[in-house]
Amino acid sequence: MGQKVTVCRTEHFNAAHRLHNPAWDDARNAKVFGKCNLPNYHGHNYELIVKVTGEPDAETGYVMDMKALSDLIRELVTDQFDHRNLNTDVEVFRQLNPTAEHIAIVIYDILRPHLPQHLELKIILYETPRNAVEYPA
Repeated sequence: MGQKVTVCRTEHFNAAHRLHNPAWDDARNAKVFGKCNLPNYHGHNYELIVKVTGEPDAETGYVMDMKALSDLIRELVTDQFDHRNLNTDVEVFRQLNPTAEHIAIVIYDILRPHLPQHLELKIILYETPRNAVEYPA
């Protein structure tokens, strides 16, 4: 066929985090990260859009079974991130500042090995209704 189609699955999770660079003093952290640096954390209602692009399968017509994609996201991402403190409860963020940019990259790295290599993957993460990141760009 030669025609690529993108399928999108939207999921949701709530998580707390604190943006903080331990190499900086409190004043610099407060100046750079503002309210996101509060010592007792703060939370977001994240909207996650997972986009998978490829050619529809000749037999099924699917790029990817959306139920399988939903199950994969739930098992590997939302069950691990939802209602968690990202800084303390998610191993990778104990050493990585949990910015929206880093969260999107981590989600990509979690999902990529579980998808067929011929499919393209893109992550869009809304931290607020007005602030989103996309990876890869």
